[in-house]
Amino acid sequence: MAQQKYLHQRPIQNPFTNPFSSSPLSNSSLSNRPISLLSRNGLLLLLALLVILGVFLPWAGSPLFPFPNTLSPSQSKWRDYSLAQAVEFAAKNGTVIVCAVSYAYLPFLNNWLISVSRQNHQDKVLVIAEDYATLYKVNEKWPGHAVLIPPAFDSQTAHKFGSQGFFNFTSRRPQHLLQIVELGYSVMYNDVDMVWLQDPFKYLEGRHDAYFMDDMTAIKPLDHSHDLPPPGKKGRPYICSCMIFLRPTSGAKLLMRKWIEELRDQPWSKAKKANDQPGFNWALMKTAHQVDLYLLPQAAFPTGGLYFKNKTWVKETKGKHVIIHNNYIVGFEKKTKRFRDYGLWLVDDHALESPLGKLE
Repeated sequence: MAQQKYLHQRPIQNPFTNPFSSSPLSNSSLSNRPISLLSRNGLLLLLALLVILGVFLPWAGSPLFPFPNTLSPSQSKWRDYSLAQAVEFAAKNGTVIVCAVSYAYLPFLNNWLISVSRQNHQDKVLVIAEDYATLYKVNEKWPGHAVLIPPAFDSQTAHKFGSQGFFNFTSRRPQHLLQIVELGYSVMYNDVDMVWLQDPFKYLEGRHDAYFMDDMTAIKPLDHSHDLPPPGKKGRPYICSCMIFLRPTSGAKLLMRKWIEELRDQPWSKAKKANDQPGFNWALMKTAHQVDLYLLPQAAFPTGGLYFKNKTWVKETKGKHVIIHNNYIVGFEKKTKRFRDYGLWLVDDHALESPLGKLE
């Protein structure tokens, strides 16, 4: 991957350069040809200056504005904020909770953060921002809790499941997690279309390398095995890559490296609209004899295809649910509506419980 050329390294163009000529207007030419504001050239020059001011001044405080003299000192600081610095700041007792977010999904980040705050784990959260707008917004509201690992993506794009943009976004996940465990920290990853109802750390029993949740809707017995489930019809298990906990062990590092390898070998294409999850499942299956794996209890960590579809099961397992994942549905608006329908869209009435507060 080529190293990103930071926008703030671009030279600033001379504002007196004639936009219709390849050469700048020299001081001598300006002095030899005085221009009256009432002349045709004077009016054109005045109009050009007004256009320049009208276009650039409103962006002066924008996180997307690329020129260095428009960035506040705090914004410039966060551009150079490294993952190692960010993890050291956010981690508590050797553990950090991470999520990866683009600007379009800030409302979901805020909703998830409210639920995490209710379990008193918000201080160890680190947001991996996928664009500069998200980096600046989060650190403006909550300094130090967001980091950007180049390259940055387009902040205005909400990538649809199955798209190349979605693959590019999610395929970076194992690299981020590998870097964190290589730094010596335990890490919990969450998608932000989740809501915590209880403290998930109470369910991380033993000292296993990697913990994860099943994505199948078939009901398991409450005392089901915590081993990796057997392969399904596609030759691999069906584990969700949305919630992962890793300890900084050689087994966890091996699993992440294998995941990265699988994604490299199975890139996105129009014919095969891949995402990161099949690669994760292949990696789990191929390293199962070398990595100490732990399947989390289904009643505590149900897939959205079970929790939102089977009311009888939800009633039978009431009080056991820990993290609810709003998957098995596609689309920002549809996910929001379903959370609202189930009383899980917390930002409407409880935004102040989030470290970010109300987002404008």
